[in-house]
Amino acid sequence: MSNPKGVNYPIILFDGVCNFCNRMVNFAIRNDKKGKLKFAPLQSEAGLQLKEQFQVDPTADTIVFIENGKSYTYAKAAIRISKYLDWPAKALYAFVIIPSFISQPFYKWFAKRRYKWFGKKETCMIPTPEVKTRFLK
Repeated sequence: MSNPKGVNYPIILFDGVCNFCNRMVNFAIRNDKKGKLKFAPLQSEAGLQLKEQFQVDPTADTIVFIENGKSYTYAKAAIRISKYLDWPAKALYAFVIIPSFISQPFYKWFAKRRYKWFGKKETCMIPTPEVKTRFLK
């Protein structure tokens, strides 16, 4: 994995077999024209190393966002990611006003049902050559 200790860019760890998660990653790629965000499936070597390095709860099986030496999960992760997106997607950051005691349980409820509602793949997504450089190995 490149630059595991001194991470100096925002990283999205996502469930690589979740159809919904893959759609959200594609949404982030399309709405991050400057390419600030980097990505890794949770199931990848990089994902597993980063979860350990940033002491992410081992039961967190959905989105993890690493920014400025800290990790965020669930709704906190999703909201913080939106800061890096282009307008109008950046407007999603307005959800930061929703208190964590509301947003976190709602996101966890949604995350538990994502496979049922959106399905899952047998393998992690393979990035296109155009965005492959944004994925950690």
